[in-house]
Amino acid sequence: MRWSWFRIAAAITALSGIVAGFIVNIDRASREMQDLELVLVNYFSLFTIVSSLLSVVALVAAASWAQRHPGTSREPLGIALGLAAVAGPVLLLGIVYNILLRDAPSGIALGDSAGIALLDSYAVEVLHVVLPIYFVLDLLLATRRRGLPWWSLAVFLAYPLGWTAYTMVRGLRVVNPDGSTQWWYPYPFLDPNNAGGYPSAFAYIGAMMVAFLAIGALIIAIGRYREHRASVRRPAAPAAGPLAI
Repeated sequence: MRWSWFRIAAAITALSGIVAGFIVNIDRASREMQDLELVLVNYFSLFTIVSSLLSVVALVAAASWAQRHPGTSREPLGIALGLAAVAGPVLLLGIVYNILLRDAPSGIALGDSAGIALLDSYAVEVLHVVLPIYFVLDLLLATRRRGLPWWSLAVFLAYPLGWTAYTMVRGLRVVNPDGSTQWWYPYPFLDPNNAGGYPSAFAYIGAMMVAFLAIGALIIAIGRYREHRASVRRPAAPAAGPLAI
């Protein structure tokens, strides 16, 4: 039951990062006189934000189940699948941001006040550093984790594929809030209007799916190893024998 409180704390922290980013986007939209509704819909369409919201749901669901079912039994398959399905995207976001995007310039951020800049930094660090680190710890240390079957990889791909389809279709139908284009994609590599066109965008999408499969396979392998090691260490129940008289 103790680990459930870590999950609740992680969910609250993730939610605070989402709220911080929400405030930043409201401030920037107001300052730049952009369509606030469009800016906020775009914000909640970001892969980072959708993944973080799903993480909050998965963590709260897992913690709630553990609180209602004290003991040493393994978590249900649905809880295990939910945690693993959000862990993959969160981990990939952390890797990509910290390796490729951490020092990327942001023009709109140049006009931020000190308070908004602080909130922006807080949101970025929470969602791209703190949350991924937590999910690594949960994968390695959380009690009552269930090993997942290999077919779970197909489940892991459902969310990224669904988000990608939504993003590619929506991107053609919304304008950039700054008025620079008649389309809007959250990440430049998905924009088919760039030099590489659709072949480049689909190449990046394919690479993303391979990365999700690789991370998902690692998550499953670690979970199965932990479950196997726990079963080996668990003492066998004594065999029933004749009662002593």
